[in-house]
Amino acid sequence: MTRSERDLVTAMRDELAAIDPSRPCDLAAEVDGLGSEPTGREASVARLAHRLRRSGEGRSQVTFAWTTAAEHCRTAWLRGRFLSRGSLSLAGGRTHLEFVVEAGAAPELAARLAAFGLPVSWRIRRGRGVVTSKSGEAVGTFLRRIGASGTLLEVEARQVSRALRGELNRVLNAESANLQRAVSAAGRQLDAIETLEADGRLPQQPYLVRLVATARRETPEASLSELADRLEIHRSAVQRALERLERLAAMEPARPVPSGRGGIALS
Repeated sequence: MTRSERDLVTAMRDELAAIDPSRPCDLAAEVDGLGSEPTGREASVARLAHRLRRSGEGRSQVTFAWTTAAEHCRTAWLRGRFLSRGSLSLAGGRTHLEFVVEAGAAPELAARLAAFGLPVSWRIRRGRGVVTSKSGEAVGTFLRRIGASGTLLEVEARQVSRALRGELNRVLNAESANLQRAVSAAGRQLDAIETLEADGRLPQQPYLVRLVATARRETPEASLSELADRLEIHRSAVQRALERLERLAAMEPARPVPSGRGGIALS
């Protein structure tokens, strides 16, 4: 992940950490989601945990229970859980969301995230539970629901910009390849015309073939469509005439053979 992408993730976590729950139940839910020791490296997460716990001391304590909690309480709990145990990678335009929790807590967290609309998988890694999601669209929806709308706009703008650059590069590469093929073909056709003219076979060709040969020599950079427009004939007729010229040039010219009466005849 580049520094720019890491900065975006940090900005997103700072945005989430700046949210102050207005309801006592949401405050209790987020404190529960943060856990006793948030592992986030950002100072904003540590300040959030301190701020919420200090605010909770002056309020009536509300116990958080996921099964009976309202949707806004579940949102607050998941925001706290993401800030304390979650990490996000945006490397190369790919999204990877991961939570690292106690081994026994992984199945329950996975079920809660799935109920919240985020498809995840979980496994045990080095004695810890790891819950992951790689669905960029689903992760974006999840982060927006827990409050990261502002930073996600920047993430999405960069993804669109990256996609446009990729499409532009693809088009430019395709155009470059087509141009190279056209230049190579024109070179072969000019060589064929010179060969046929040198050995006297070009004047023997049908009028249309000679017409196309002349147009090609006068405008070596022209495409088949441009030659067709110039000559007011179908593009396929131009292509067939040029293919005929190349094919004939690749063949050895007919050699004169003695006639039956001692003269010279052409085979």
